[in-house]
Amino acid sequence: SLLQGPREAESFKEQGNAFYVKKDYGEALHCYTKAIDVCPKNASYYGNRAATLMMLTRYREALEDSQQAVRLDDTFMKGHLREGKCHLLLGNAMAASRCFQKVLELEPDNSQAQQELKNAEAILEYERLAEVGFEKRDFRMVVYCMDRALESASACHRFRVLKAECLALLGRYSEAQSVASDILRMDSTNGDALYVRGLCLYYEDCIDKAVQFFMQALRMAPDHEKARIACRNAKALKAKKEEGNKAFKEGNYEEAYELYSEALTIDPNNIKTNAKLYCNRATVGSKLKKLEQAIEDCTKAISLDETYIKAYLRRAQCYMDTQMYEEAVRDYEKVYQTEKTKEHKQLLKNAQLELKKSKRKDYYKVLGVDKNATEEEIKKAYRKRALMHHPDRHSGASAEVQKEEEKKFKEVGEAFTVLSDPKKKSRYDSGHDLDDDGMNMGDFDANNIFKAFFGGPGGFSFEASGPGNFFFQFG
Repeated sequence: SLLQGPREAESFKEQGNAFYVKKDYGEALHCYTKAIDVCPKNASYYGNRAATLMMLTRYREALEDSQQAVRLDDTFMKGHLREGKCHLLLGNAMAASRCFQKVLELEPDNSQAQQELKNAEAILEYERLAEVGFEKRDFRMVVYCMDRALESASACHRFRVLKAECLALLGRYSEAQSVASDILRMDSTNGDALYVRGLCLYYEDCIDKAVQFFMQALRMAPDHEKARIACRNAKALKAKKEEGNKAFKEGNYEEAYELYSEALTIDPNNIKTNAKLYCNRATVGSKLKKLEQAIEDCTKAISLDETYIKAYLRRAQCYMDTQMYEEAVRDYEKVYQTEKTKEHKQLLKNAQLELKKSKRKDYYKVLGVDKNATEEEIKKAYRKRALMHHPDRHSGASAEVQKEEEKKFKEVGEAFTVLSDPKKKSRYDSGHDLDDDGMNMGDFDANNIFKAFFGGPGGFSFEASGPGNFFFQFG
């Protein structure tokens, strides 16, 4: 009979409503679908199913149902309201505005439509601001705008992906990863989300994995310009870095230096990889005896990655090689605080020792001899310097010169006392302060040493024969 269909459909709809009230949306959906199958031209059935799909957060399907509902009945106010709400949740603010305006034509004081229209306008404004922010590389601003927009457009993948991309550009990789992964769980073919996953890996110096994601993004979205550029950069960076490493291993330092320099120009945004490249170039630089340059490269690596232990160690070694012990100690302290290993402790102790040695008098320098000088060479040097600075020799000079020479004479005696005594010499060489252990240098007399060296009292004197000329007279 003719009434059989509509009546059956109504009964399915009633069942659906009962389930809907009980929040059993799966069953409600089932019933409304049966009603639609029986009566495919009834706008309200589509409207009800749209409401149910919205509760199940299946907004794309809900959008289709609400569009079908208003196609069947253009005066169906709730249909327009639901279509607008779905558009809004999916981030289509322009389309949403048109729907809410349609509601307000049908019912000018509908407060829900008035409010939703404001929300749609706000989203358009946040999108505009985000675009400006991205142009200016103000990625924090973009993240802020997308967070605001997502309050009304919670199902918009586009906004989420833009937020994730900006998090990656801000170096907040784990946050970016988790946003992109959430999208890929719902939509595994989302080219933008695949691109962002790749970007995070690329910026964390996992270049091979990154390339796989960029390629997949390009399979899903062949005209994805950003993925294309990122893929090209990643491949170029990997190739150059590997060429540099190969040249270094083969001992072609000049060539390695060039290759690392070229690699550094490929992508200034890739902080992690560039930090490694600077550190590699510093290693080559120190081999080429470009120590200043190597120190500078380590400093650049550290400014890109504060936690980069290898760069601190390399820089500290360069500081040691250029006798900048204060700086070396500072770097080794930083390393040891971060990684308390035996090895790092030893490096720090060595640097501290060298610093201490550098601050005390260098007795080898005072005597003008090499660190490996023999006993004989040390005696010879003392003889020469002691005679050169002996106070009698400068008795005719100005008070200032006399004072200076006397000071030098004392130092020469001090140096000889230490370096001519094997026990004291070995303590001195190992960096112990002589004052630390009863070898007090304060109360020794340079004249006594001189006499002891040149033979008994009065055994030696300076006689002036005319101004500035001396001859030595041995007793």
